Amino acid sequence: MTAPDSTAAVVRLGIPSGEEVSHRDVAANGARFHIAEMGDGPLVLLLHGFPQFWWTWRHQMPALAEAGFRAVAMDLRGVGGSDRTPRGYDPANLALDITGVIRSLGEPDAALVGHDLGGYLAWTAAVMRPKLVRRLAVSSMPHPRRWRSAMLADVRQSARSSHIWNFQRPWLPERALTADDAALVGRMIRDWSGPRLPDDDALMAYRRAMSIPSTAHCSIEPYRWMVRSMARPDGLQFNRRMKMPVRVPTLHLHGSLDPVMRTRSAAGSGEYVEAPYRWRLFDGLGHFPHEEDPVAFSTELINWLKDPEPDR
Repeated sequence: MTAPDSTAAVVRLGIPSGEEVSHRDVAANGARFHIAEMGDGPLVLLLHGFPQFWWTWRHQMPALAEAGFRAVAMDLRGVGGSDRTPRGYDPANLALDITGVIRSLGEPDAALVGHDLGGYLAWTAAVMRPKLVRRLAVSSMPHPRRWRSAMLADVRQSARSSHIWNFQRPWLPERALTADDAALVGRMIRDWSGPRLPDDDALMAYRRAMSIPSTAHCSIEPYRWMVRSMARPDGLQFNRRMKMPVRVPTLHLHGSLDPVMRTRSAAGSGEYVEAPYRWRLFDGLGHFPHEEDPVAFSTELINWLKDPEPDR
């Protein structure tokens, strides 16, 4: 199923700076993906998390463009203005969506910047298609193997990720997400943020995007696969595949007050990186550091992207 044309007004938004954002669709991995882009230069591909869409990067895009990068934010499969397909929500296929978009943009490679689920997929893409990933920056998400072990062995992490366990029920999570004009989306973002809460206009934008038909179901499907596959052959195979180390410079960003992902869960991800690895903990920020303190986040990201010696 393809997102209806009426979603354009919901998804193809401007950004607070008032600068022009270019919107278009690109084909990759057998589906159509909506992208927003600004600037010229080396490609930086921005990957949103749950329960958001490309617009979560509205502050980083002009900063990256001004710094001399081509900033492209894509809507993941099943979200925003991208296709809602009946299947294909396992991380391996979603990672191929991402690398396919890089190729469709005519670029030899990209720096991937991913938050939450987008971070999980960025880790995966860096392992599966290393030649297409120049650098990797991940926020609020550990390496997939680290995530799996934390969910299974750390009671505190499992409790903080209670929404993921709740997603395993059929149909009810979708109904809860879309009830009352997706009010739950607004509550989740507020509860998961630190003291610097997003404004009401931002929450309304995310609620409207989640209300697009089939979005709730497609948003939940990756988490269903991540849990239900833990004991299945496909999940075990994916976990073994992710033993292959990340061999590109990696920046790992995390909010010290993140109520969803424990700092302890994320911090051990460096063991899976055989390349320069930089850990940055933002004091006083929650699960959305790129929105809670966009200036600090963008500054850290751009300085690292421009650093010719990222291992310092």
